[in-house]
Amino acid sequence: MYVSDILKKKGAEVIAIGPGEPVAAALALMQDKKVGAVLVLNEDRSIAGILSERDLVLATNRLREKVFEKRVSELMTTKVVTCSSREPVCGIMGMMTAQRFRHVPVVDNGQLVGVVSIGDVVKSRIEEAESEVEALRRYIVT
Repeated sequence: MYVSDILKKKGAEVIAIGPGEPVAAALALMQDKKVGAVLVLNEDRSIAGILSERDLVLATNRLREKVFEKRVSELMTTKVVTCSSREPVCGIMGMMTAQRFRHVPVVDNGQLVGVVSIGDVVKSRIEEAESEVEALRRYIVT
């Protein structure tokens, strides 16, 4: 199974915000869309960073209530690891686990085409395992 298979099922919607937006706007967006991170995109739709729940927790601990005076660009992670839609899901899962992040933007030929989360990856792996089990059952019965 490949990252493209996940995107076919979940769609290519990217929840994003601009780097100059207030942190409160990012929080509201994350709550509204029920996501744990938002991509931070420049006007040309290039990736400027990612703002995750972890970024917000660390900033809140450091800045307390002053966190709400900040812009997204001041709190986001700027070193964003991406993947291609042609990569195998098992490789992405290993990368996410080893590097301890839960969201990966998918970029093909320099264009952002979606985002996969660790939840998407785990769900796809479970579906794949269930499919294999069912195939083995059918094989044994026949």
